[in-house]
Amino acid sequence: MKIEPFALERWQSEWENRAPYNLAESGVAPLTLEEALSGEELQQVGRLRLGYGHTSGTPALREAIASLYPGAAAANVVATLGAAEANFVALWRLVEPGDEVVAVLPNYMQLPGLVTGLNATLVPVWMKPGPAWRLDTAELRARVGPRTRAICICHPNNPTGTILSVEEMDAVASIAAVHGSWILADEVYRDAVREGEAAPSFWGRGERVLVTSGLSKAYGLPGLRLGWVLGPPDLVADLWGRRDYTTISPPVISDAVATAVLQPERRQKVLGRTRAILRENHGRFARWVAGQSAHVSYVPPAAGAVAFVRYRWRVGSTALAQRLLNEQGVLVVPGDQFGMDGYLRLGFGYGAEQLDVALQRVAAVFATLEV
Repeated sequence: MKIEPFALERWQSEWENRAPYNLAESGVAPLTLEEALSGEELQQVGRLRLGYGHTSGTPALREAIASLYPGAAAANVVATLGAAEANFVALWRLVEPGDEVVAVLPNYMQLPGLVTGLNATLVPVWMKPGPAWRLDTAELRARVGPRTRAICICHPNNPTGTILSVEEMDAVASIAAVHGSWILADEVYRDAVREGEAAPSFWGRGERVLVTSGLSKAYGLPGLRLGWVLGPPDLVADLWGRRDYTTISPPVISDAVATAVLQPERRQKVLGRTRAILRENHGRFARWVAGQSAHVSYVPPAAGAVAFVRYRWRVGSTALAQRLLNEQGVLVVPGDQFGMDGYLRLGFGYGAEQLDVALQRVAAVFATLEV
């Protein structure tokens, strides 16, 4: 298996802990253990023996995850080390050499990279920009065929923050059902909404649906490395077996903390914090974009702590991102790492004061550019 370098993760991994201002991060400011747990729970974690835990996740954790999805049970869940491992084992199970995989793009580029590494054919369907980012379901229908093993979709979308309409989601499910294709839906941003209920899930929209998610983006707990795959019990059992070849089991500390955080009252408190951060910081970000409107535009994200910003200068996105890093110490994600040059992905989920300073530094570089 030969895989291409994962440009986005390599870029972030190299600089995210070194750059003074990190606007590449796609989640909210992370919680501490003291903020996530009660005093009694902290003491319980301190008494845990650091042996191997339940390799698919403890029953209590899997039941807590299943409770987030109507009709799901613990048998539908396998816990993983973050959504990244969830995506990996799911695609590893589904795709064989020679298969076709349709990917709705732009997207977090882990899955497209793995598709080509598995010697399958990647068939792209690009979302259409405009007043809102929209999925062309007619194009999707034309691209999905009898060789399509899976349709990969990130919902809500990374990097645009788009939430599909129920009609678009039902169309995806209908198209997949015609050809017996799987839907692999990365829903790690599902609860990261500013207002209202969580984004709708693909869970329940067909018999061949796998949903991946985790506690990194909406919950502010990326360091737990706790994710999951939700799917039919027989396939989930197979994924559990695949994990015997990867990380074996979630860390017992992560399992315990995740179980506590996913209890209804605690979960609402954590998500309330996330949504307050998103509301406050997106307002600041929107005002900054308005001040740059001669050369910069974006579609306000419906979910997530990122904005996919289009610019009008004649400079490549990687070159511009490198200038921002070198001259102002600001880390952003260049759009060409999503296959879309002329864009930057800017995160706004961290501290408000740091965000303001970082955006001022971005504006200082923008002021030197020529159309």
